Amino acid sequence: MPENEDKYPTESGRRRFVKGVVGSAALSGVAAGTAATVNFATSPGGAGGGATEFIAIENTAGPAPRGMPVIPVEIDGGELKGLWPEVSERQEGGRTVTVAEQDVGGVTYSSAWFQYCGVQQYASTQPTTEANNSFLAGGGYDWMEDVDRGEPLTVDMFEDYEEWGNGIGQDGLGKPASGTWRTPEEGRGMPIQVLRSVEVEKMANGEGQYGDLPGNVRSFISAATENGFMAWLNKCTHFCCTPGFKNNPGSEEYGGGDQVYCQCHQSIYNPYSPVKKQFIALPRPLQ
Repeated sequence: MPENEDKYPTESGRRRFVKGVVGSAALSGVAAGTAATVNFATSPGGAGGGATEFIAIENTAGPAPRGMPVIPVEIDGGELKGLWPEVSERQEGGRTVTVAEQDVGGVTYSSAWFQYCGVQQYASTQPTTEANNSFLAGGGYDWMEDVDRGEPLTVDMFEDYEEWGNGIGQDGLGKPASGTWRTPEEGRGMPIQVLRSVEVEKMANGEGQYGDLPGNVRSFISAATENGFMAWLNKCTHFCCTPGFKNNPGSEEYGGGDQVYCQCHQSIYNPYSPVKKQFIALPRPLQ
């Protein structure tokens, strides 16, 4: 096996542990995938699972098996919101179920993208749940100390995105925020990150290196970003932690200073490398 074939940062000194974790995770993934498929097809207690294609920010290092799903951004009167797919009904396994999906840039964007790591149990992933689609402020960055938790994130909070920095990695690569999305009256919203960057603008326009992105990925990113804003579900696909873009000084030691870093087992994600992947979405509870 090549030195870094398992995509784990060699500098971490945790490779022996991770090989065991990755091996067991692979086996459990097969079991979980099989169980999810069976549940999706036969269980009266769940719906909306199964093989799902999605667009993600790419996992580039560490034991995470895939990237984290991108959330299409909308700007409404200066307020940042996430697009929730259109709701409809269809037949699955001989029964009528409600689904949320729509075409975004030639890609089928679906609520199933977010059905992993327990998020499939949230009321906010139910297609018909009445929820706030605004991105609501969380914490994790010094600049957010002046923003009330739960306050809607707005465009003007990111005015300095072209030069913003916090001493981690390079300055000027984008300004991030952490928060929640689809917060219902009862229950919790999904953890998300929002990023505004010149690089996102270039991705949307297919400029420079981004001209090499596959056509369907580029068309999706063009449709799913606005004014340099992009967002993703902030749930690491390894052990379901909440990573962060430029929010951990230790990330530089493992090559993640300019990327999204999960301190639990050093998984790294590149928001400037969107990819199309497939996974087994876990069934959500029937309403």
